[in-house]
Parts: sequence; structure tokens; C-alpha cells
Amino acid sequence: MTKPAEAQALPDPSGGDHKGHRERLRRRFRDAPGALPDYELLEMLLGIAIPQRDVKPLAKALIRRFGSFADVVTAEVEDLRAVDGIGDVAATALKVVREAAIRLARAPILNTVVISNWDTLLDYCRTAMATLPMEQFRLLFLDRKNALIADEVQQTGTVDHTPLYPREVVRRALALHASAVIMVHNHPSGDPKPSKADIDMTRVVRDALAAVDIQLYDHVVVGRKGHASFKAMGLL
Repeated sequence: MTKPAEAQALPDPSGGDHKGHRERLRRRFRDAPGALPDYELLEMLLGIAIPQRDVKPLAKALIRRFGSFADVVTAEVEDLRAVDGIGDVAATALKVVREAAIRLARAPILNTVVISNWDTLLDYCRTAMATLPMEQFRLLFLDRKNALIADEVQQTGTVDHTPLYPREVVRRALALHASAVIMVHNHPSGDPKPSKADIDMTRVVRDALAAVDIQLYDHVVVGRKGHASFKAMGLL
């Protein structure tokens, strides 16, 4: 059976009462946005994407399926669409929220000396990567003054492995005329402790960059339980 393109195509079983509920919810949000639980914040977002229908049950279903608001907006589009009632419009709206959060977190570090704004950089990395369901490698390229000149996702892998090719890291660093690189990747398990494979791969990349006089400033692993810095741990 073909799934409906979007939940608003279905009849509204609430009899229209959800309109008053939405207005009350909007007032509560305006008065105290931080007081809303995850499912109600999600309900407000879905109400914009699916205006003709009571979306509270759908918001609760998403929270049950994925765990939290952050988990919902970082879920893969295919997984979101597997939830009955989520079509292209709603899935896109959820992904827009994630991208907006990433850009807001990145703004304070653009064209700044990231070494002097390390906590802000870590906040950005956690926002962008900590709740991702798959491993991802992000490379931050710095100029001679340690200002961020490029922020690029290099590879996306599986739940516990992401291939990173040292030659590609070196090639991109040279193309950008970078003087230093910060490697960042996430552990979907939540534990940021580097694995032996992480350590071995980092040293290979460090040596490849050093051969062309580019510094590997740090490798940061992020997860739900925090972060781990190779430099702080004495692994570089």
C-alpha cells in the first residue's frame, strides 16, 4: 500500500479542537520556552509543517521511536519517514531545525582564532555531531593565525566505523593553503574514549600532514557523554 505523501491529507479526528490547543501551546512557549517538554516543542514544529491536523500523537510517537527532540531532528530522513504520518514536508522541516542549530553554533567561530575560542568550538562540534546515529569525520582547516578557513565533512560511515584517507586530508589541506588541521569525529555509542584504531589512524594522518609541513593541531572525539581531546590526553 502506498503511504500518504503527508499526514495533512488524512481527516482530522480531533474535530478541529487542536486549533485552540495550538494557540495555548504557543502562549506557553512565548512565556517560558524552556519549560516545554520535548514532545510539545516537537508538536509546535510539526504543527507548522502539518497545519490541518492534531500532531500531538505524532510528536509523542516520534519521541517514543527516537528518544528525544535532539534524536528526532538528527535522525536519518528514511527513518523519519518510516514513522506513520511523516512525509516529505514534515521530514524536511525537522532537518531544517537541525541545520539551523548547526549554523547558529558555528557562527561564533567563523573567521576567528579557534584556539582562543576552544569551548565555543567544542560546543559547535557537539551540536553538529554528538547525537548523530552514524560516525562522521569533520575536518577543520586553519590558517597561519589559527583562524578557521574551512569546515568540511570528510566521511560518513557506520555506527562504529568511518574510513578516513590520509592522502585526501593532505590533498584538501594543501588546496586550502591550510597551516593546521583539527580532526573531529563522533562515537554514536556515546562514549568519547578513543579506540586503538582511532589512535593508530590519527598518528598516520599526523605524519602525512607533517611531511608537507602542516600541523595536526588536535583530534577531538565527541559523544553524548562528553568529548576527548587527543592533545589533552597526550596522544599527539
